[in-house]
Amino acid sequence: MRERVTAPARLEATVSPPGDKSISHRAVLLNSIALGTATVTNLCVGDDRASMLRCLRGLGASIEREADPGGNEANDRFIIRGSSMDGLAEPHETLNAGNSGTTLRLVSGLLAGQPYFSVITGDRSLRSRPMGRIVKPLREMGARVMGRSEDSLAPLAIRGGDLHGIEYDMPVASAQVKSCLLIAGLHAQGKTVIRQPAATRDHTERMLERMGGDITEDGLTITVRPGRTLSATDVRVPGDISSAAYWLVAAACHPSARVTVLNTGINPTRGGILEVLRAMGARVTVTHVRSEGGEEAADITVESSHLVATEVAGELLPRLIDEVPVIALAACFAKGETVVRDAQELRGKESDRIRTTVQGLSRLGADIRETPDGMVIRGTGGLRGAAVGSHGDHRLAMTLGVAGLLATGETVVRGAEAARVSYPNFWDDLRAVAGEHREA
Repeated sequence: MRERVTAPARLEATVSPPGDKSISHRAVLLNSIALGTATVTNLCVGDDRASMLRCLRGLGASIEREADPGGNEANDRFIIRGSSMDGLAEPHETLNAGNSGTTLRLVSGLLAGQPYFSVITGDRSLRSRPMGRIVKPLREMGARVMGRSEDSLAPLAIRGGDLHGIEYDMPVASAQVKSCLLIAGLHAQGKTVIRQPAATRDHTERMLERMGGDITEDGLTITVRPGRTLSATDVRVPGDISSAAYWLVAAACHPSARVTVLNTGINPTRGGILEVLRAMGARVTVTHVRSEGGEEAADITVESSHLVATEVAGELLPRLIDEVPVIALAACFAKGETVVRDAQELRGKESDRIRTTVQGLSRLGADIRETPDGMVIRGTGGLRGAAVGSHGDHRLAMTLGVAGLLATGETVVRGAEAARVSYPNFWDDLRAVAGEHREA
């Protein structure tokens, strides 16, 4: 599928981004092993949602979807009847996580605590992504886990049960690895202590605490103890700031723009994109701050801005790792040289996201070069339209689509369907932001 994008004279719109993917996954998984019935609303949409639901249902989880009468998938309600910690069943078939790394890693933590055999896999892209980072600590906890390429790649075969808690120093800051081990720790004998090298998104910790789990935090150290029954908890998922980031950057870079994204999560462990935009001089306004099920949410407005270069590195990276491609796009319109460092994690995403971002923006005329752990972008103040490819990566497809709103001439995005993994309505929203819904 190809999408053709040209720059409008003005960007002005109000957008409701899809439900936060990270929170959605945790809401359905943890409620599936809780006691009671919960309703989850504004669940994320797209292929990744389907992957998590498919895997949990494959384990016997009771998840009922009540479709929105108006046909808006974002308004569907999901009724989850929790089976408690030991209520899931051995799967009859291989579990398929599709393209969702979050699904594969979090469900693997769940499977490690179950006293039966299971196999979990994914699509071709996911089967190339590193899984040794969860296999090693799960084995230390007592699970028997095997995989391809010396147990570093999916499919993973897991014989779970009889886990014991461990103390684990994470070599790389990763919310998915941390969450995998916290979920496994719920089924272990004794406490599990996880030490992070840097703060990562804390949705699992917040949700476990809200559901009555025995979890404590001390700086970068998290401790979970088994024994408490989780209580099913209704969740209204706030909008995904990673999805909102495309419209925030589009507005900041366009010479005549004002865009507001509604009901967007502003969890401090996810708010790195706002910090970077402010550091670059973007005109960002946050209003109507409120709590949505233990998570902060707000409306965010960004207007046309005169951007300056910045540095993105260190402890900031885990709080904006998914937004690096669109930050690189913003840097193309900033005065000076922006440097992204410590982002080597991006080389193991749906694509080598450092390389493909550099390639895509280069084709559009960006002054950008690749480094081993990031990229360097010299702002030129403009891009020119060209034919570019998504490499099957949803983050790259959406970044290039937004680039088309800012470039001279026409931009053609090949493989545009990749956006449906996390944001099925992205291209419709892009046309609305560009004003194509209005009559001439």
